[in-house]
Amino acid sequence: MDSVDFQSAVPQQHLHVFYEEPAIGLTVGVWDTTTMQEAFGPYPGDEVIIVLDGDFAMLDADDNAVRAGRGECVAFRNAVPMSWKQEGYLKKFFVTLLTPDVVTPPLATAEGAVIVVNPDSPLNQTSTTGEPVEREHVAITNDAGNMSVGIWDCQTAEFEMEPFSIHEFVHVLEGAATITEGDGTTHNVKAGDCFFIPKGTECQWKVPTYINKPALLRFVELF
Repeated sequence: MDSVDFQSAVPQQHLHVFYEEPAIGLTVGVWDTTTMQEAFGPYPGDEVIIVLDGDFAMLDADDNAVRAGRGECVAFRNAVPMSWKQEGYLKKFFVTLLTPDVVTPPLATAEGAVIVVNPDSPLNQTSTTGEPVEREHVAITNDAGNMSVGIWDCQTAEFEMEPFSIHEFVHVLEGAATITEGDGTTHNVKAGDCFFIPKGTECQWKVPTYINKPALLRFVELF
């Protein structure tokens, strides 16, 4: 790390990458850091995080702050002019997207460019009559139109085994689901779990009835 990238002393940071696809600028991983404040400037890529520990603030040129902490999901638009500041330790899951051939014009303002996703947002039904009841709320779509973040839920359902049409990162808020891969590998996911499904993965989803609640998920979709 270079000291010119920080207004504070250079922090200690650690990184583990679970998945990356350089051709589209996609990285999925976990990251932590000690106390720091980054230099003010354009944010390097579209990013979505789940805060696992600690809290932070994103400051604009007038020191207006968007704050978030443990358990919250935050989305950042590429090139937002802000500075990340935190006191103490922080750890997060992250999904970053910086597509090499997509140019995002510099943003003149930070307004609406950092979104803390509200898990209680009203959901709109997206399914049709006769299909499992699905609802969603899209909190933000990036400027390139190839990444969206929001909330999805589903009543009891069983979806067909087929290749996944998108990359998707999920944080389970309520309920449970069983995901079976094409080779028979089964994953039982429940509230608190996070997982990533690469595009093209052959899998089947089953959503059981769970204490009369649907499976409720935060999602990050990459097209």
